Amino acid sequence: MGKHGQEWFSGPHGVWMRALSVMVLILVLTAMVGNAFAYYNVTSVNTTVILNKTTTAKVIETFYLYVSSSSVSQYAASRGAYNFTLGDWQKILQSSLLTQHILNPVESASDYSFLPGALTSEGTNGGTAVLIISYTVPNVTTVSEIAPRKFEYDFNNSVFNFEHAAGGQELPNGARLNFIVPNDSQIISVYPLPDSPSPNYEGKYKNITAFSWFSQEPLSGFSFSYILMESPQQEVLSYFSNIYSSYTSFIYALAVVLLGVFAAYIYFKFIAV
Repeated sequence: MGKHGQEWFSGPHGVWMRALSVMVLILVLTAMVGNAFAYYNVTSVNTTVILNKTTTAKVIETFYLYVSSSSVSQYAASRGAYNFTLGDWQKILQSSLLTQHILNPVESASDYSFLPGALTSEGTNGGTAVLIISYTVPNVTTVSEIAPRKFEYDFNNSVFNFEHAAGGQELPNGARLNFIVPNDSQIISVYPLPDSPSPNYEGKYKNITAFSWFSQEPLSGFSFSYILMESPQQEVLSYFSNIYSSYTSFIYALAVVLLGVFAAYIYFKFIAV
């Protein structure tokens, strides 16, 4: 550095230059600290599996999200981008919890929807939001007829897509798994026992349709089975529905043949003469 440069930093001007340098450094550090605290955090997730009288299940997943004050504007902008996919949101939130936790390894889910909710402001502490994913998963249960009009439904635990631990999959901290079954279900097997509700004095779950597991429950040996009775009316409808399904191609072919015969009759009766 030359003589004039030394005078610049050591003279009166040097005081201002040093002050300016300190201010710039403070602004840079402030920006860095602000970015360090700009983050999202999925605090908990609620996965609800709605079982029914078919092998498919409706799944509704609710993600509870904390948004830091420095990320509020980014969340609002991302929420306004309706073409954002789940993958886009995973990149934004950088959370392994934001995923579909019920997946059929063979068949894809359908009726998929994703709704990022509005932000509830908490002032200088940022805000919270709820993200909801819903979809339908095929072959979640297997069904077998064990008696006339009596069917057993067994849950297929290979559709779980939760965190992997040393002993297999388990519910992560902050996660809750819920099962909802039809009103007339008879529960015959549950493992592990749900955290809610408690069984009755007989150790059974009579007239209960909602079950929940949490507290980092292991899922490696998970099983859930229930029985449903089919009414006589349902049996008749199922019988004719199966017949129709079995002979659909034959019925279509017969209709084509009859239509062809009718067309030939019209042609030879009124046109070819």
